[in-house]
Amino acid sequence: MTDTTTAPAEHAAETDAAAGGAPFVEVPALADDDAALFAGDTGVLPYEARRALALVLQRRYLSAAAHPGEWKALLAHQNVLASRCHDLFVELVVDRDYEIAYKRQVREAGLSIPVLLKDEPYKRVETLLMLFARNRFRQEQGAGERAAHVDAEELVDYALGFLAADETNLAARRREVDNAIATLVREHVLDEVAEGRYRVQPVVEILLPVERLRELTAWLRSPSTEPPTAADHDDETEPVDEDEESRA
Repeated sequence: MTDTTTAPAEHAAETDAAAGGAPFVEVPALADDDAALFAGDTGVLPYEARRALALVLQRRYLSAAAHPGEWKALLAHQNVLASRCHDLFVELVVDRDYEIAYKRQVREAGLSIPVLLKDEPYKRVETLLMLFARNRFRQEQGAGERAAHVDAEELVDYALGFLAADETNLAARRREVDNAIATLVREHVLDEVAEGRYRVQPVVEILLPVERLRELTAWLRSPSTEPPTAADHDDETEPVDEDEESRA
């Protein structure tokens, strides 16, 4: 009786190969789809590293405290992520002491560089609040505290203390201070931990390093002058959004 059972494809291929011929069916090698996260994905970085890069580009900064997984991935893939930023004429700055990463626009004499990030000076009230927050941060660090906090009324009192002696529209000035606080919260210079109470983030040290304080102090004594370039967002710039006037 004739055996009509079909031989497995693997056996048939082996038989053909043993006979010196090519296999009847060649099974193509499977592509490594482990890194693919969506249809058509050609990226090669793992998920956490991609998130780290996206967050650095999206936000003013990425911190280890707020995003520990992405921070770890950023350190593990720092060279590759820096290279990706360089392709966009953007510098990736990683401060391991404060565990913060941020971006900076590359500017090079002789190169015509499309500017993706913009420098935008802080308003006077925002700068005042950052000075107060930075001083509190340094005081708490000196006392051995792991965190520094400020209250909304402290910030308001400090800023209003710089008003001109003939200022009469206190309600408008108070609104300016409230808006400045909201801006610093939005940019994660301050994080609200309870109503009217904020934790000062270490990024304030980067925005206002020691060498800038003398210029800022002189500027604050001259209300009519524009902020010095040292108070600009040199280290913390943002993507340009032509359809949106406000900071993201």
